[in-house]
Amino acid sequence: MRLNRSTDIGLRVLMLGAARDRLLTIDELADSLDVPRHHLAKVVQRLQHLDLLETVRGRSGGVRLAAAARSASVGRIVRDLEGETEVVDCDGCPLNSGCRLRRALRTAQEAFYVSLDPITVGDLTGPPTEQILLALGRA
Repeated sequence: MRLNRSTDIGLRVLMLGAARDRLLTIDELADSLDVPRHHLAKVVQRLQHLDLLETVRGRSGGVRLAAAARSASVGRIVRDLEGETEVVDCDGCPLNSGCRLRRALRTAQEAFYVSLDPITVGDLTGPPTEQILLALGRA
């Protein structure tokens, strides 16, 4: 299974927010993660709607990890960011009505999510990852 780019960026934003534990600007996040600002802004908005990030408006504004985000399940976050997608697109397939492959792939996809359920955002940011995250974007 391959995560979409927005999910990947979202997880990295949460990890960086947990490691830096302060207000971060969109530009700072975009530079640190080497992603386009516009795309990052969309991901941040989605994370805010999921109550994982808090935003502060204004000249000295930015984003920071919401209080509950550090203990949020990575499995739940990935499910929320990926949506109701399936591993394969079976639309138009002549085998669709009696296909066992689709069911097997759904089971495998759920097993993937279940394996991520006990992992929290905080778990992802301990040493040595923490030092790498803190050094991102500093040159």
